[in-house]
Amino acid sequence: MSRRAIIALLVGAAVALSGCGSGEGSSSQFEAQTEGIYLTIGGLTYQVQMSRYLNPGDVEDAEYLNGLPEGIPAQLPGDETWFGIWMRVKNYSEEPLTPTSSFTIVDTEENEFRPVPLDAGSNPFVYEPKELRHAQVLPTPDTAAATGPIQGALILFRLTTESLQNRPLKLHIEQGGSQTGIIDIDL
Repeated sequence: MSRRAIIALLVGAAVALSGCGSGEGSSSQFEAQTEGIYLTIGGLTYQVQMSRYLNPGDVEDAEYLNGLPEGIPAQLPGDETWFGIWMRVKNYSEEPLTPTSSFTIVDTEENEFRPVPLDAGSNPFVYEPKELRHAQVLPTPDTAAATGPIQGALILFRLTTESLQNRPLKLHIEQGGSQTGIIDIDL
């Protein structure tokens, strides 16, 4: 077989395979092996700008913990820790789309952790999904979240210290019920 024929065959196979799993009504899963990778889910591109533990005794971190629900202390018991994920979302599609609010951290023992809701009136860094038109981003430009040192909107989790031993932790992003993205979280 000639070199051109082999290349044409490989290109054709790649094109055919690229369409698999993207049909109407199908369930799709996408995965990024590390933070910082762009992951397109349901027409929106998600990127973890950064993730890290938060220390309520640190001046910067205390600001990220503003707006906790009543009854939840900033200082957690010794077997729990705050963990922040700063997300950036962009709409590259031609239609208006709303980013998801469905995030879950899962450890290797299948323990699941959901975000702790924060009051956006008290915390300007909070991830708040809103409709994005073509080329718009979340967080909104010129806001504290977009112009701060991390340049992402905060999604706050309350993790057990035991789960930190069950790595890698994976962030599951569910968009529209039919597509799920998974990002390995750096610890």
